[in-house]
Amino acid sequence: MKKIDHITELLTRGVAEVIVKEHLEKQIQSGKNLRIKFGIDPTGNLLHLGHSVALLKLKEFQDLGHTVILLIGDHTAEIGDPSGRSKERVPLTKDEIKKNMVSYCAQAGRILTMKNVEVRYNSEWYNTLGIMAFADLTSKVTVQQILQRADFKKRLKDGGDISAREAFYPLLQGYDSVMLKADIELGGTDQKFNLLMGRQIQKRYHQEEQDVVMVSLLEGTDGSAKMSKTADNYIALTEEPETMYGKVMSIPDSLIGRYFKLATRVPMDEISAIESSMKKNTLNPRDAKMHLAHEIVTLYHGTKKAQEAEKNFITLFQKKEVPDEMPIVRVTKKEWNILDLLVEAKLASSKSEARRVVEQGGVSANETIISDVKTIIALASKGMILKKGKRHFVKIVL
Repeated sequence: MKKIDHITELLTRGVAEVIVKEHLEKQIQSGKNLRIKFGIDPTGNLLHLGHSVALLKLKEFQDLGHTVILLIGDHTAEIGDPSGRSKERVPLTKDEIKKNMVSYCAQAGRILTMKNVEVRYNSEWYNTLGIMAFADLTSKVTVQQILQRADFKKRLKDGGDISAREAFYPLLQGYDSVMLKADIELGGTDQKFNLLMGRQIQKRYHQEEQDVVMVSLLEGTDGSAKMSKTADNYIALTEEPETMYGKVMSIPDSLIGRYFKLATRVPMDEISAIESSMKKNTLNPRDAKMHLAHEIVTLYHGTKKAQEAEKNFITLFQKKEVPDEMPIVRVTKKEWNILDLLVEAKLASSKSEARRVVEQGGVSANETIISDVKTIIALASKGMILKKGKRHFVKIVL
């Protein structure tokens, strides 16, 4: 692929908007080593496929020889990004933030070559930023500008409040770009106000304004809401291969092409052929989805694990068979209440969770569904297969 083709795909695949595209194209073509900033606030401890859209784009910049900066917002996480929020976030403690960000680099390393990544924490400068310097920062923007952001306008219209700390968040994100001397900032489309604020703050500090690359937001497994841990519709980068494969297979058929484009590196012409074949009904969406699941699991676990996950899926869901291998739990009692047995087998973390799963019809013993929470299980000498949901099997033996 020619260099110009690399640039075209870099600025189009998974990209919703570029500001300013013509300027950025010239910057890339000039051969200059660009500094690309991507910030993540550690408000949770998992990175998921939604984050991978930006991380994969960062990898493209990295492969072209540019400097990737992974900024972990350990300070701004204490405030909380108001983007898309109908009310203020509950503030996190320093201990919660520290715990959340422990494995961020390891998770990002599933995509990026971390030895070539500049990892920074914005506490580096905010822990020493004095009141006068902060006052100077707040003078770089007006209150009217802050209140013009769409989510703030909606909140005010609905009678909600906006705290001063939330109003300061875009300024702090913009100041991060000043401290890092970012040439480009990468973020989701929901970050547009914050990303543009970075351009303004840099200009006020007499720096060249960063270009902005906004990537598309990836819908979660429910097919509607943005992928997030809050919506419980996410596929974590650290999911076990079988779980990751199964979750990908659960997405709506309408999202197959979108997941291929945003969450894999399958060539665009191949994706177009897949979409065309499904539209003509010459390719079963199930088979396309299995291809997708295989690609995603391969990306994070390798080809061998992807093949094993695919084999496991076929066994469990297409042939409806019990897997050859499963955890074995040895018990000393012959008779068990089903709730106690689920907890003992670690298929439920508590009796209340076990009760919920049983009442929803998600538990079976030797392929017989158990719906009564008072059921007593009598174990035979040959043991029993206990199943929770579609993918969790345990063999119980005396």
